[in-house]
Amino acid sequence: MATKKFKYNVNSVPLKITNAEQTKFCAELMKIPYLLYEVENTECGEKILINKPGGKRDKWGRLQRNDFMVFSYNPSNEELQLLSHDEILEDLKRKNQINPLETKKIIYGLFNVCNGEEPDIVISKRNLIDIDGIPTEKLLKVYKWIWGQEDCNYPKAEGRWRSMNAILREFNLNGDDA
Repeated sequence: MATKKFKYNVNSVPLKITNAEQTKFCAELMKIPYLLYEVENTECGEKILINKPGGKRDKWGRLQRNDFMVFSYNPSNEELQLLSHDEILEDLKRKNQINPLETKKIIYGLFNVCNGEEPDIVISKRNLIDIDGIPTEKLLKVYKWIWGQEDCNYPKAEGRWRSMNAILREFNLNGDDA
């Protein structure tokens, strides 16, 4: 008999829903709110949240227990957003068309975050501003956690540097110049 057991520390939240006929039980289950960890706050009131496990599976179909997903959440309108590398790269390209100098500063700010600096410190130190699209603070804070996720999923590979180096290449920048 195959089992998919593994040992892992778990936080659990009690939830009690009494069994009922199909439609009623399903309606109650659909009311269960998402449960995520709040890891960052932004000045505009959004939150950066993660859930673990994130659902990534290895090549054998086993759940990768250290995977997590990174979301931004706006409590005022209950909007939950999952940003991809491609969406962030397209946002940086649009920013670059509007203001290449400030976009370069943002990318070097991402480089600093990739090197382990806290986003708020990088924003202040580099005097980063917002350019049309995803707010700079959100970009840096989301990537901080995406990179942590990549490091967990690919501990013996490039991890965070795969996506950071791809951004640098896309804009013909060198991390040594940061």
